[in-house]
Amino acid sequence: MSRATLVLALVLLPLPILFGSLLLGRMSLGAGEIWASLFGGAVPETVRALVLRVRLPRLLAAALVGTNLAVSGAAFQGIFRNPLVESRILGVSAGAGFGAALAMVFQLGPAGIQTFAFAGGLLAAGLAILLGTAFGGGILVLVLSGVLVSSFFSSLVSLVKYFADPYVQLPGITFWLMGGLSAVRWGDVLPLAVASGLGLFGLILLRWRLNLLTLSEAEAQALGIPVRRVRFLAVALGTMLTAAAVSVSGVVGWVGLIVPHAARALVGPDHLFLIPASAGLGAAVLLLFDNIARTALPTEIPLDILTGLIGVPVFFLLFMRQIRKGGGWR
Repeated sequence: MSRATLVLALVLLPLPILFGSLLLGRMSLGAGEIWASLFGGAVPETVRALVLRVRLPRLLAAALVGTNLAVSGAAFQGIFRNPLVESRILGVSAGAGFGAALAMVFQLGPAGIQTFAFAGGLLAAGLAILLGTAFGGGILVLVLSGVLVSSFFSSLVSLVKYFADPYVQLPGITFWLMGGLSAVRWGDVLPLAVASGLGLFGLILLRWRLNLLTLSEAEAQALGIPVRRVRFLAVALGTMLTAAAVSVSGVVGWVGLIVPHAARALVGPDHLFLIPASAGLGAAVLLLFDNIARTALPTEIPLDILTGLIGVPVFFLLFMRQIRKGGGWR
């Protein structure tokens, strides 16, 4: 199988998984009922409403969130030349958590929570980039700035939780930070889809420049790349993808770290193939995680718990497999 064919297969992989996911839930449905609901066939109105108003928007959001986290993780690993970097490196998740917590304390409703979470994620990443740029703009400085900003906003989240109503607001903040898609409706999907489309399109346009950013800064500049400008633009696009995802799903870890490694192992490090492969694989993986989250137990399992329980062993196995090959970790 050629690399282009493999990438196309990975891009299309979420489609059958999404259709199969529509069958799963507390109320079991048949493939015929799903098909009739999607394309206007004869089906009870309760079934149609369940498919079109509850399951479909949730599954589309899961696919978009997985895509965003995986693609931004792949981009950041190339930009920072570090295989252990993921989409949350610049404090986006911590900033989004702070914004969401504030919105819950002020009782701003679901739209306010998403808006504040998105703004908080962008604020945290912007602060990390500003600090990194002020002190030289090097990769190490940006990473350290991200770690510091993430710790700062995590402390702010703790402060908000300390002052929140322990019976009403505190449980909501805690569960939001664990990640989940149970509250997603169509009004959440469109803004997420727009941000996802813009971020993906921008990173695909930058694909060959991202390849050159994996070289040393001196080599990239010698090849005519304005390194800091391109790095800033790529980080901004990746941050937008991550902030949009986290504002809808809450904090979901490990997807942005593991999926890019799996995609890189399948199609190689060229971002022309790596970005779409990461997008398809990320969407498929999060759809599967969401299926487990909503069907494994009588009550829904938070996504961040699942991704951590499954993601850590998988990452360890991938890491040890690469070490045994003797080829290091690329």
